[in-house]
Amino acid sequence: MTQSTENQSVQRKAFQADVKHVLDIVIHSLYTHREIFVRELISNAADALEKLRYEKLNNAEIADPDLPLEIRVDVDEDAKTVTISDAGIGMTEDEIVENLGSIAHSGSREFIQKLRENAANDVQLIGQFGVGFYSAFMAADEVTVQTRSLRPEARGVEWRSDGAGEYTLAPAPALSRGTRITLHLREDAHEFASKDRIKTIIRQYSNFVPFPILVNGDKVNTVQAIWTRNKSDVKDEEYNEFFKFIANEFQNPSLRLHFSADAPLMIHALLFVPQDNFERMGFGKMDPGVSLYCRKVLIQEHCKAILPEWMRFVKGVVDSEDLPLNISRETMQNNALVMKLKKVVTARLIKFFAETAEKEPEKYAAFWKTFGIFIKEGVATDHEYRGDLAPLLRFESSNGAAGDLVSLADYAARTAAGQNKIYYAYGPNRAVVENSPYMETFRKHGIEVLFTYEPVDEFVLSALREFDGKDIVPVDRADLDLPEDKKEDEPESEDAGLNKDEAQTLAGWFKEVLGDRVGAVRESKRLVDSPALLVNPDAYFSTGMQRIMKSLNQGEGIKEGKDLEINPRHPIMVKLARLREQGADEDFLKTAAEQILDGALIAAGLEADPRLMLQRNYRILERALED
Repeated sequence: MTQSTENQSVQRKAFQADVKHVLDIVIHSLYTHREIFVRELISNAADALEKLRYEKLNNAEIADPDLPLEIRVDVDEDAKTVTISDAGIGMTEDEIVENLGSIAHSGSREFIQKLRENAANDVQLIGQFGVGFYSAFMAADEVTVQTRSLRPEARGVEWRSDGAGEYTLAPAPALSRGTRITLHLREDAHEFASKDRIKTIIRQYSNFVPFPILVNGDKVNTVQAIWTRNKSDVKDEEYNEFFKFIANEFQNPSLRLHFSADAPLMIHALLFVPQDNFERMGFGKMDPGVSLYCRKVLIQEHCKAILPEWMRFVKGVVDSEDLPLNISRETMQNNALVMKLKKVVTARLIKFFAETAEKEPEKYAAFWKTFGIFIKEGVATDHEYRGDLAPLLRFESSNGAAGDLVSLADYAARTAAGQNKIYYAYGPNRAVVENSPYMETFRKHGIEVLFTYEPVDEFVLSALREFDGKDIVPVDRADLDLPEDKKEDEPESEDAGLNKDEAQTLAGWFKEVLGDRVGAVRESKRLVDSPALLVNPDAYFSTGMQRIMKSLNQGEGIKEGKDLEINPRHPIMVKLARLREQGADEDFLKTAAEQILDGALIAAGLEADPRLMLQRNYRILERALED
């Protein structure tokens, strides 16, 4: 409706029938963060300026052609107002009724269609001037829009509303081209009357809008959106400064990846790996470090949807103009497209790490030392990318010196003909692993073993299970069938050790003495220098993995008793067998058997009762001194 006023110049009009209801949704439910109105209004201003820039190329007749293409934000702390103005395309009276008199309607869609018809698809268009505009009512109890179209004959018009269901239109003859929006802030929104607060919001959400943004005359957006530029045109110094800005860092990044893709989505990404892993410094779990932009406007900071959780150490920006956004810009409508984006960016990062490992091994080794724990987390927890990440794993090995790292591919390429397994051993450090009884046969026969020192390694290799067609198995598995073991001969003389029957008899006695504390007891073909060791009869969970699962109360189904293997060539075993034959003190021999078990428990990284072990040790020493 139209209502005449005293001077017959002001028109009062009603919004569309459903506008009041939709406005209530916009104001109270649409946005998670109230300050989003600043982003929306600046995005609309940038949209208007971009349209004007296009019109300048195609239309010689434009009002006020020399006005600067910039966005001005003026904050009046006394009047409690925020004014956002641009010298963009502006609106006529009919356009302002069409655009602001209805929700989710804008000239942008028609404008994009026009661009498609003219094959000019390179213009950067941001947002929909409609719902984004009405976000202003989250912070304002009255909004005034003064605008004049770019058409030279157009007249200025003023639109005013309190968002309650009606708006007024009046002439504004003194305006230059563009749009000025003034928000009269609500009492509970006076925080936005601070220029420092507004600057902070702009730097967070709109810092990379491609036009200068001035707050009370001070330029705010001083950092460029370099991710949209060709990487050959960006200097190292610019990359470093950009990283420090977006990651709030003081050091330069250790790695960077800058790429663009046009299929299956249009993507511009600039991603960094920092120097330090703050999780290992005790600062707690990091938030995702990559932010999602659409045409240089922030959609979601620390976005969880772009990369898997185990890539949270990566910092940077992903910009995709193909993502359809809902009216709040905060929720991606099409999950399939978001998943596509995630797949593309994740795959490109994994490829980048693999290329770095191949071309710059020293740089990758430094990356692995600091951030390898995240790659391990990915292998252990993310089935989708487990196979892709496996080549990135690095471990020390029995074939190399301390600090030298090998990949699973390195190991697989070095295996002897017929070896269909990759072996690994776990321990707190290299010295413990190297001197473990489990390494004796591998050392004797020159079989390479990977060394793992962190509990997560057990999860990683247990989850991976195989690589390049070779099973990945721990050295403490009971069913290892080492080819060289089959070549072992019987002892040539009684002094060289126990024969087969004697070994079986001694094994039976050990089982009788130790009972349920062990599973099976048998002669060992893998031991060289140690009297005994425990092996794991569970083919799926290594001893270390079992220990971890029990600590997490997830040990159901795990076999409790470890099998005991005895070395029939070791002097202790030979002496035990001979003393039994001679009818020696049975209690003392049982004490010796229990002490051997405790030694095997310790070698396996399992718990032995130190009190009982010490008591037995003293009894054995006392007996030895008596002799």
